[in-house]
Amino acid sequence: MKSWARLRMVLGRVGQALPALFGVIVVTFILTRALPGDPAVYFAGPAADEASIQQIREALGLDRPLYEQFVYYLGDLASGNLGVSISTGQPVLEELARRLPASLELTLGALLLSLAIAIPMGVLAATNPGRPIDHICRVIATAGVSLPTFFTGIALVFVFYYLLGWSPAPIGRLDFAYLSPPPITGFYTIDALLDGDPETAMAAAGQLLLPMITLALFTLAPIARMTRGAMLQALGSDFIRTAKAAGLSQRVILIRYAFRNAMLPVITTLGMVFSFTLGANVLVEKVFAWPGIGSFAVDALVVSDYAAVQGFVLTMAMLFVLLNLLIDIAYTLIDPRIEANG
Repeated sequence: MKSWARLRMVLGRVGQALPALFGVIVVTFILTRALPGDPAVYFAGPAADEASIQQIREALGLDRPLYEQFVYYLGDLASGNLGVSISTGQPVLEELARRLPASLELTLGALLLSLAIAIPMGVLAATNPGRPIDHICRVIATAGVSLPTFFTGIALVFVFYYLLGWSPAPIGRLDFAYLSPPPITGFYTIDALLDGDPETAMAAAGQLLLPMITLALFTLAPIARMTRGAMLQALGSDFIRTAKAAGLSQRVILIRYAFRNAMLPVITTLGMVFSFTLGANVLVEKVFAWPGIGSFAVDALVVSDYAAVQGFVLTMAMLFVLLNLLIDIAYTLIDPRIEANG
């Protein structure tokens, strides 16, 4: 019965997400058509005459009314066709599938690093309110969220690559001296280890380190603040006072009772932070020449590549829906009362 209730909850969340996805499709379709520039002019080249441009416009279907273009676009989506990118000449689905692992490796690595720092920092600040460690944590969190990601990235490159020479050149996922590992997961560090090539894995990790730190500094502040606030609220609750009166050790009270109850708002914050990170990812990818979907979307925007922009936005929307499903499932694992109430 529990598994059926959980499945029903997941299906209900998917059903609620479908109207939102359709709204994203409509808004994206309209906004891309409002972009300045004409894709047919870019595709035809600077030496093309008006007749050639008109011929390409007809071939791309841009001469049809908007509602007719939208109907054709929905038909392509239903068949799994996201169109062809005019900037690369390749199907958008293939471009996104090839670049998405790079963005996910960077984003997930940054989130894991941020969690490893922010959660202990928030717990320390909550268990020592008003003390120096609390003030230090606040300063670190404020500095992390105040600095723009592109500035942080450029500053890290200047210090660790240009001045100290400790970091490799910010030229993408791998230096030219190394070959890409066989694609298994799409994550270079993991694929190189699975292929038995620790040297390439270390090189990929070196390229990943600075952009990962840049994103982690940006995401650290909201997670640390929410952890601190949730822990303070949990430590001031009646059940904590009861646990102390029962003679339980401070460690058991802190980990088993306070920390577990504080994780629900932290998980909610983590979902929002993931969304922010994907947005900040675009700037970080441009700074470090990272070949992810963020840099692909920026290049597509410059040339009014409708299909590429629409495919990028739709991919992001589907990632957000999937993330919300995972958060809902995590809720039920941490607090079974949510499942019972759902």
